[in-house]
Amino acid sequence: MKRQAAELGRIRTGYSRPNSDPTKRPVPIKSKTFVFSSHSQAYVAAAAELWGGDVEAWTPQNQKISQYRVISTATEIRAILPAGDPLSQSYEMWSGGGCSRRCDGETEQMTRKPCVCLAQYGIDWHLRSPQQVCRPTSRINVMLPDLPDLGVWRLESKSYYAADAIAGGLDIVLQATEGRSMMPVRMWIEQRTAVREGKTKQFPVVMVVPSLPKLRHALSGPLSTAAALDPGVLDRPAIEAPRPDYAADAKACTTVDAAREVWHRANRAGHVARDGSDPLSQELRQIADDIAKGIDTTTGVDAGDDDFSDGPDDDGVYDVEVLDDEPPVDAGASWPAVAAPGAGARS
Repeated sequence: MKRQAAELGRIRTGYSRPNSDPTKRPVPIKSKTFVFSSHSQAYVAAAAELWGGDVEAWTPQNQKISQYRVISTATEIRAILPAGDPLSQSYEMWSGGGCSRRCDGETEQMTRKPCVCLAQYGIDWHLRSPQQVCRPTSRINVMLPDLPDLGVWRLESKSYYAADAIAGGLDIVLQATEGRSMMPVRMWIEQRTAVREGKTKQFPVVMVVPSLPKLRHALSGPLSTAAALDPGVLDRPAIEAPRPDYAADAKACTTVDAAREVWHRANRAGHVARDGSDPLSQELRQIADDIAKGIDTTTGVDAGDDDFSDGPDDDGVYDVEVLDDEPPVDAGASWPAVAAPGAGARS
């Protein structure tokens, strides 16, 4: 079975208002702002608090189960594309009984027969009325990090022109991340026009582009979760870790090989010149030489040199130990009574 995150709600670019004729279907309205709907009132209320609008009970067309929705005031939102391929596209025809046809433009997926629309109307079949042919349907799953709970919100568009715009942007993202990481995106509704057969057609397009400080960040490979949640970290200077005290580490060594290893560690970290011409390399080399000669690296004194002078120093003081002139200690007094010589411990 295909693994997927729970769907928390839908993001829409339109809504409907009641028809003046109660016998006719509601009138569809193209929205300039995003519309959020869900079975959970709490999710819709959170969206309303973040992006404006009033929460209302709402029942989708051809359904009986009531939901909640908010027509927000947001023309742009920030979201996160989950790992994998978050986009699915197909040509679909829906009726009161559900989806009756789903096609990739060549093969109808339910019957495995050739595309019905192409066979019936030719290559320009997509210009015909939605009542006659399948409609291009694009679905994209995004995560809204500022709303509650872990899951995705589904954005659905049935615009023929929007399908190319959405797919083109996401293909660039997937090429960069290979689908192995999340990607922060910016989404907005863009109103466009097209002229077909002398008629001007207006339609909304949902633009989805990476939301990163620089283009190179979007093309440099998979991102960390921290970068997906806060893209600004990609443009902040890295905090350099404190440099080790290599000289102190070398002075603590007891062998020349151990001291040389300290230099190699500094070299791998890029803290010394490879040719050893920098001051730190020279200091480490001197420490290694001192260890080889048996010189105490902390004091600079030869550990094997017992230099005791018999003469006085500049102040006339002799470097000797002085013992107090005290009477000899009674041997019997320094032992326990039972162990003192002559105490008769053995009978």
